Amino acid sequence: MTALTPAHKALPRRFSGAPRARRYKLSAPMSDMNVTPFIDVLLVLLIMIILAVPIKNHIAEVDLPSGPCRDCTMSDVNTIVINAQDQLYWNGTPVTPEQLRTQVTRASTDLPEATLRFEPDALASYDRAAKTIVLMKEAGAPSFAFVGNAKYKDFGR
Repeated sequence: MTALTPAHKALPRRFSGAPRARRYKLSAPMSDMNVTPFIDVLLVLLIMIILAVPIKNHIAEVDLPSGPCRDCTMSDVNTIVINAQDQLYWNGTPVTPEQLRTQVTRASTDLPEATLRFEPDALASYDRAAKTIVLMKEAGAPSFAFVGNAKYKDFGR
């Protein structure tokens, strides 16, 4: 064995254990902080906030009448039909597009406003139906009802 010299005895031993252990300066503090617990707490708080927020309900409240209407007057019901040959009819009478425009304007200006029902045939052209809808809107009809669509619910079957 080698004899220890006084120079070896002067060196302090900082760590016990393996002689080749890494030596750190004891005077410098550790600069790394463990943030994992902090992040865990933040995630738990975030989940609690998400669960605590109430679910937004999409509700459209409508006040419905509870009894019969005493002051209601029935408006006229007018039907616009397009047959398979693309002929326009106003309440069963054949009309031209100009005559239809006049009739729709008159019906939409009357008080109480007349109800317009639009009923194209299944074999009527899409172009004629689209142009008729535009004609009704331009003539001042604020709304109209599509009638007879239920008979085409099994379209193509």
